[in-house]
Amino acid sequence: MPTRTEVVIRRARLVCDTAVQTARLMVGVPDYDNYVLHRETNHPEQSIMTYQEFFRERQEARYAVRKGRFRGCC
Repeated sequence: MPTRTEVVIRRARLVCDTAVQTARLMVGVPDYDNYVLHRETNHPEQSIMTYQEFFRERQEARYAVRKGRFRGCC
């Protein structure tokens, strides 16, 4: 059974990890680790993009120009 200190440390780490993930999403930095986990869990038969491919695809999705119009975040 984990000690109280270990439980507190785990919870603090979870809060920090969640805050970092939220901040990255707010500024448009995609979370590659979550993408990989999702693909392995839900789509194991499909290939997983490299980090560079993933980042490029996410940037394209966020800032793509479609039919002469900028499709940005706002």
